[in-house]
Amino acid sequence: MRQFTLIAGAFGIGLTIWMLGRFGLRDILWLIAAGGWSIPAVIVFHASQVCASAQAWRILAQTGRHPLGFRDFFALRCAREGINNLLPVAQVGGEVITTRLLARRDGLGIRRAAASTICDLTIELLSQVTFTLIGLGVLFCLVHRSHVTDELMESALAAFLLGAVFLGSQYLGAVSVVEKLLVRIAAHLGWDGVEDIRGLHHEILALYRTHENSLRAGALQLLGWSLGTFEVFLILDAMGHPLSLADSFVIESVGQAAKSAGFAVPGALGVSEGGYIIIGGLFGLSPQVGIALSLIKRLREIAWGLPSLLAWQVMEIRWIRPDPSSAKEIHLPGQP
Repeated sequence: MRQFTLIAGAFGIGLTIWMLGRFGLRDILWLIAAGGWSIPAVIVFHASQVCASAQAWRILAQTGRHPLGFRDFFALRCAREGINNLLPVAQVGGEVITTRLLARRDGLGIRRAAASTICDLTIELLSQVTFTLIGLGVLFCLVHRSHVTDELMESALAAFLLGAVFLGSQYLGAVSVVEKLLVRIAAHLGWDGVEDIRGLHHEILALYRTHENSLRAGALQLLGWSLGTFEVFLILDAMGHPLSLADSFVIESVGQAAKSAGFAVPGALGVSEGGYIIIGGLFGLSPQVGIALSLIKRLREIAWGLPSLLAWQVMEIRWIRPDPSSAKEIHLPGQP
C-alpha cells in the first residue's frame, strides 16, 4: 500500500508539473496574483462548509448517553480534511484517524464511532453525487450538448451507481462479513480491542433507520457542497473572469467530482486541476484559469490544513493519552 501511494503521488506530482509547464507557469502565477484578494475571503468562507459537514456528522453520531458538543465535531472534521488533503494518504486516512479519536472522546466507543463515520462517509458520497447530477442538469441548460457533456453525464451516472452499490452493500451485510473476518484474524494473531467492533453492522443499520437524522445529515452535506459555489464565484471574479452563480455551481460540482475520482492520488494532485480545465473550457475559460482556480483552492486547503494537523496532535494528547492528574493511584499489596 505504501508503494502504491508513492507511485500515485509521483504520478500526481509529475502530472501537475507537466500541466504547469505545458500551459505556462508565469501566466498561471499571474492569475493567482490577480486573484490574491479572494484567497483570504475563501479561507474565511470555508468555515461555513466545515460547520455544515461537522453538524451532519454530529447528528449521526449523537446518543443520549454521550452528547458530544459541536466544537468537538468541528475539530474532528478539520483534522479529517487536513489529513486527507495534506498527508500522503488515499483520502480516507482522515476518516480512520478521526474515528479512533472519536471513539475515545467521552467513551463513545469504537463501534459507535466507526458506524457514525461510515454512515457519514456514505451520505457524504451520495450527497456529492446528487450535487454533481444537479450541476450537470444545470450544465445542459447552459451549454449545447457535446461529446464532453455526454462523457461527464456517463461518469456521473457511474458514480451514482457506485454510491448506490456502496450503500446497498451495507444493507446486504458487507460490513458484517468484514467484521467477522477481522474478529477471526484478530483471534488468530492475538490482537486486542477488535472484539469492540462486534455488532458494527447492526449499529450502522440502526443509524440509517433513524430516517430523520439521515435526511438532515444528507441535507447538510449537500448544503456544504453547494457553498463551494461561492468560492468559485469569488475566485473567478477576482481573476478577472467573472461567471454567473449558475456557471460557478456547475464548475464546482464537476471539479469536486474529479477530485473525488482521483482519491488514490494523494491530494488528487493533477487530477483536480484536470477536472477544472475540462469543465472550465465549456464556459470559455482557458486552461491557465482552470489551473489557477484549482491552485487557489489548494492554498485554502493548506491554510486550513496546517493548523488542523496541529490540532490533531493536540487531540491525540488530550483525548487518547491518559491525563496524569486524573490517573488513579495504584497500590501494591502490603502498601498503606
